[in-house]
Amino acid sequence: MNQALRTDLQVVTAVTHWTDRLFSFRVTRPRSLRFRSGEFVMLGLPGADGRPLLRAYSIASPAWDDELEFYSIKVPDGPLTSKLQHVRPGDPVILRPKPVGTLVLDALRPGWRLWLLATGTGFAPFASLLRDPATWEGYRRVVVMHACRTAAELAYGRQVICGLKSDPLIGGMVGERLHYHPTTTRETSPRMGRITDLLASGRVFAELRQPGPLAPETDRVMVCGSLAFNRDMAALLDGWGLREGSNAAPGDYVVEKAFVG
Repeated sequence: MNQALRTDLQVVTAVTHWTDRLFSFRVTRPRSLRFRSGEFVMLGLPGADGRPLLRAYSIASPAWDDELEFYSIKVPDGPLTSKLQHVRPGDPVILRPKPVGTLVLDALRPGWRLWLLATGTGFAPFASLLRDPATWEGYRRVVVMHACRTAAELAYGRQVICGLKSDPLIGGMVGERLHYHPTTTRETSPRMGRITDLLASGRVFAELRQPGPLAPETDRVMVCGSLAFNRDMAALLDGWGLREGSNAAPGDYVVEKAFVG
């Protein structure tokens, strides 16, 4: 193993398998790593030829955590996840400590209500942002919409949400300001529907007793999920007059283009 690869090695400290398709894992954190909640890093394992096999993974743990947490789908024939899903505590992984990404608070203009919209493992960066005091200091309302195929696939996100009010750092800030709206898209459940449909129809505003539709004067939005979801959400938000932002030019909404979950 070359020296550059060796210096990027971290150690797995915990693994949780949520379903036969989803798992999360924690790894040691490089002492020099500083990141903004919502950013991602390149993470992976050595390939068959010894070269690193890497992909972008959003950091799910908050910026103050001593370890790094990641949330991943299992792809049976995937070059990386077919192997990564089998890691155990004590195993090494490759982590390139150069965080980047657009799902950061700095890329949004000040607002009153923050919407975090995710499909599948796209919830990962929001797990970080929801546990960041800056999120609660910057917004009076935080609405989380998370759509998965089945109810079981919502378990990771639900655990994060359920732990917020008892979190020693931000629990006192959350109160009644958090609105959680999980849905399923394939399995029959008490709440079903695609996020785009629920927003476009106005149904979510009625169910959450929130004013709608979204408006550039009050609302800020973060979007993370499949390419189709990201594209459809951007079109919907553009239609409501919201402007896409970036690190260089903050706007009303941001979409994570480097991550697909």
